[in-house]
Amino acid sequence: MNYDNNVLYITKEGLQKIHEELEYLTTTKREELSNKLEAAIAQGDLSENADYHAAKEEQGFVEGRIQSLQDSLRRAQIIEDEVPADTVSVGNKVTVIEEGYDESEMYHIVGPHEANPGNGRISNESPFGRALLGAKKGQTVNVETPGGQIRLRVQAIE
Repeated sequence: MNYDNNVLYITKEGLQKIHEELEYLTTTKREELSNKLEAAIAQGDLSENADYHAAKEEQGFVEGRIQSLQDSLRRAQIIEDEVPADTVSVGNKVTVIEEGYDESEMYHIVGPHEANPGNGRISNESPFGRALLGAKKGQTVNVETPGGQIRLRVQAIE
């Protein structure tokens, strides 16, 4: 499977979370910020008004997040629930063992919005994710990490 860097791979649940966050930001949060700005403007002199500057800064952050979420929705491609398990692809759970170690680890390959390495969910765009994509059971892959190159052997693909 070829992966397009312009596509955001995401589960149905992840897509729903993006929709929910976008809805919250474009309705509730924008209204809260509008009220904060209105109250700060009513205080008078804006040049030294900390409440006004804080609200404007927060507004900039929120608008940037809205744009980012909208871009993600435009590029979203849902990861199918049932993905083939012959080669590693987005949506698979992969059990690997690092060369020189006895204990295996399982990773769920997901899109960047849903990555949570502490919970075993790694992005297809991360060094581990990129190295594992396309690998077959029994294959060893090299992963470039900040600490140097490591070798992982694919034990199972689900």
